[in-house]
Amino acid sequence: MTRKGFFALLAIAALAACSRTTPEQQVVGDAAAALGGRDRITAVKTLVLEGEGTQYNLGQDVTPGASGQTFAVTGYRRAIDVAGGRARTELTRQPNFTFFQGPAAQRQISGIDGAVAYSVSPNGNATRAADAVAGEQRAELIRHPITAVRAALDPMAMLANTRTEGGEMLVDVTTADGQAFTLAIASTTKLPTRVVTHANNTNLGDVDISTTFAGYQQSGGLQLPTAVTTRVDGFTTEKVRITQQTVDTDAGDLAAPAAAASAPAVAGPAPVTVTEQMLAPGIWHLAGGSHHSVLVEFNDHLTLIETPLDDARALAVIAKARELVPGKPLTQLVNSHHHFDHTGGVRAAISEGLTVITHQGNVAFFEEMATRPHTIVPDALEMNPRPLTVEGVAGERALTDGTMTVNLYPVTGEHSETMLMAHFPRQRILVLADVYTPGAAVQMFAARFLADLTRRNLRIDRVAPLHGMVVPYAQFLKAAAAAPVAIP
Repeated sequence: MTRKGFFALLAIAALAACSRTTPEQQVVGDAAAALGGRDRITAVKTLVLEGEGTQYNLGQDVTPGASGQTFAVTGYRRAIDVAGGRARTELTRQPNFTFFQGPAAQRQISGIDGAVAYSVSPNGNATRAADAVAGEQRAELIRHPITAVRAALDPMAMLANTRTEGGEMLVDVTTADGQAFTLAIASTTKLPTRVVTHANNTNLGDVDISTTFAGYQQSGGLQLPTAVTTRVDGFTTEKVRITQQTVDTDAGDLAAPAAAASAPAVAGPAPVTVTEQMLAPGIWHLAGGSHHSVLVEFNDHLTLIETPLDDARALAVIAKARELVPGKPLTQLVNSHHHFDHTGGVRAAISEGLTVITHQGNVAFFEEMATRPHTIVPDALEMNPRPLTVEGVAGERALTDGTMTVNLYPVTGEHSETMLMAHFPRQRILVLADVYTPGAAVQMFAARFLADLTRRNLRIDRVAPLHGMVVPYAQFLKAAAAAPVAIP
């Protein structure tokens, strides 16, 4: 063989090696072929999905881990501008359980247009969502077989870690703009079975959001799923049954409404304001936001009732408590119930060394929550690890030093089965969450709560709610008398 021929063979071999399909590319290519072909997928302009389904009440059910509370979803319509990175979702949902606003159906509209995420209220007013929500909405764009495989087909996408798990083949994908997800396909049909993304949840920390696909049918030259289920770790959050779907039809105006598009970006949480109102010597109502706390001074320590929402609110409330009584250590947190908006600051309290006192039914949930990793968005406990000290209240419990007494009582009902209320017998003050909110248009839980409260024969002059302003007990009685009777 001549020298020239030898180098020609080397060049051919090198070209063949460069063009060889990798295992990762093979998985994506198989998925594309099963769906309708690479060319058809990359040519898709719009998807319009219509149907009905079910939403679940993650973090807000009657006990930790329960999934019995659902919303019936009708009028579901999701329009996606595949090439433009825009989408708009409209639906109506009706609770099948006793809900704050009563049994009336709720119309919801939300969307994403580039960097702008928005929601539209029933009166037509559009509001720009925080940048974190926009990130979640952009991630949701790829939770469909067509958009996920199209993103994986992009030459700029990075593919890695092909593996087989059960009857699925998986590949990790990182898009050109940095979005990461896992694409799973069936080993037999090669159709996508699920897309998994990683996200931060204030209470649960690092979570996998898994969207699974089933019931494929042909539409517009493509195989498209008719059953879409979304889970956050092991919790099912939504099931949608697609009854009609079209490809490359008019998706409508998917641009962000002008009011939202022109609004300034919301890069982070709003500044936290904590106001104090002394209810009696040694008792303060800490408000200034949507969720409140109560500070209690004992002879040698301080106790806080509730660290809600998130780290920012919890740490601000803790700082205010120490500012009000600088000479005594803050050692205890009394948690009202397990709902995510009332436990979002518990990890911050643990990081500050507080012992958590909660209903016995929440103990296992808090033990798990305290150990979950928070690496995507490190929180206070991730950055300052401390062990959890938790005390469960199975019945009634008194916190007292002889001069200050707080009695904790379980609260049962449709809202939560693992709830505590606090009563100051000498000051005749009742601290409660959610079962009564002064000023709310509907008081779905008030009548049932009054019935339970009456049996305890407590002496009460004022109600210090964890939502709303402090009011006379007589105002609660009036609201409870006019409230509808909750139907479980």
